[in-house]
Amino acid sequence: MQPDCERFVPGYGDANADFHVVGDHPKAHGGVDTQVPFTGTAAAERFQDALVRAYLVAEPGAEPEPQSTFFSYLHMCVPDGSAPTAAGYADMERFLDTEVRAITAHVLLPVGPVATEHVLSEYTPLDAGRAAEMDALHGQELLGSGWLVCPIKEPAEWTEADEAELVDALTAVRTSDYRQISDLGRFLADDDPYFVR
Repeated sequence: MQPDCERFVPGYGDANADFHVVGDHPKAHGGVDTQVPFTGTAAAERFQDALVRAYLVAEPGAEPEPQSTFFSYLHMCVPDGSAPTAAGYADMERFLDTEVRAITAHVLLPVGPVATEHVLSEYTPLDAGRAAEMDALHGQELLGSGWLVCPIKEPAEWTEADEAELVDALTAVRTSDYRQISDLGRFLADDDPYFVR
C-alpha cells in the first residue's frame, strides 16, 4: 500500500521494535531528501544524537541504525505547502495506524504537539488537549491503551536541559519493564501460559 503522492517518506527501522517514534511530516521533522524519517536537518541530527545516548539508535546519519526502534510520520507525504491540510492528515492516518499495529511496539514516542495530540487521542484514554503542554509532557511516561506513551518536545526547540531530560527519561524506560502483555492462558484448558500484546 502506497500513498497517493509524488514524494513521501515511509516508515523506517526495526520491524520488531519495542519503541515507535511518531513524527508529524517530512518538512517538519526531516527526510525530504533522504526519504528516511528524522534525517537531513539540524534538529533531526540533534534528535538522533539523543537517541544514540539513550541506546535507541546505534549509528546516526542519513540512514541511521535503529536498535529496537521504528520511525513513522503521521503524514508521510511531503506537503506542497509548509504543512499538510486537515484533509491530508485524515487521509494519511490510515498509513500510520497500519504501521503502529503492524510493528506492535510497546512504547510510542510522539514528537511535537501534532503527533502527540494524535497519539493521545487514538491510542490512549487521555485528553488529547494536553498536547498543548509539551514542556510539561516532554519525557513523561503516560499509560495508554496497550502502549506506554512518552511525548517528546520539538527537537528544534530543545534546550540542553530538554535534551538531557529526554535521554534520562528514555534510558529509564528502556531499562524498566515497559512491556504490556497479558496472560490469556487462564482461558485455556491446560495450565500453560499464553502471552499476548
